[in-house]
Amino acid sequence: MSKGARLAQRRAAERALAEQREAARRRRQWWASGSLAAAVLVVAVLIAVHFATTSGTSSGQQFADPAATAILPEVTTVSQANLDQVGKGTGVNNVPTALTGESALTADGKPLVLYVGAEYCPFCAAQRWGLVVALSRFGSFENLGTTHSSSSDTYPNTATLDFHGSTYMSDYITFQGVETQSNVKSGSGYAALDSLTADQQAVVSKYNAAPYVSSDSAGSIPFLDFGNKYLVSGASYSPQIITGMAGSDIAAALADPTSAQAQAILGAANAFTAAICAMTGGQPGSVCTSAAATAYADSIHA
Repeated sequence: MSKGARLAQRRAAERALAEQREAARRRRQWWASGSLAAAVLVVAVLIAVHFATTSGTSSGQQFADPAATAILPEVTTVSQANLDQVGKGTGVNNVPTALTGESALTADGKPLVLYVGAEYCPFCAAQRWGLVVALSRFGSFENLGTTHSSSSDTYPNTATLDFHGSTYMSDYITFQGVETQSNVKSGSGYAALDSLTADQQAVVSKYNAAPYVSSDSAGSIPFLDFGNKYLVSGASYSPQIITGMAGSDIAAALADPTSAQAQAILGAANAFTAAICAMTGGQPGSVCTSAAATAYADSIHA
């Protein structure tokens, strides 16, 4: 190998390492994961160096932190007692709006819950917490990750869960979670992530617009369609309630139904649960007859 080729290879490796270090600096939770995070960083650098030295390119995608998934059981197994105690909660200011006369939205022979958001979005970051709590009452996730909102947007670095790459299994409903953009800057916006299917785009184009949602929130994310029975455009509570907290602290706060975080997140989860129960015909009964599920039953119905 010539001297010039060796120099180019070394510079490419140095650039890849610098990119990884910058990505790591922007992620507060990355450092909290200790030795495992260091191991993951080394692997990521080696992969980046490999691509840099073989193809001259490297990925800028900022993936969910696998070390932080230890918080997931606290979010997916919130106690019935805590959900019942919170009821409507406080701080919840955007609940599902009922639709009438629309064709049912289904997938795989079951009612469909469609979520559209983006990793950079702090309002999506807030919404995912309650949505995961609610969905976990009807099924289970695989490969659900954790991430944070953009470091340069409002409510920066809001810790959250991540639907990108995850799957959901339920006997009652189907869930599709679409994260259209990452939290990594690309030009004047953010790098593309998941693409909407034609069917998903048709739902968004029709229902995330007036008259189905208010004109001032049309096109907003996060967007939720509960089987064409209920819609939510925008976050159900302000991200300010969780901004500045580590994901582990947010998850831990759910164990205290009097905390501001539990009041907002579990209150939103109860509203989503009521909407899903309307989709499933009240099944499962153990969920849909609970005080948590019925707290919003009158509020969200037309």
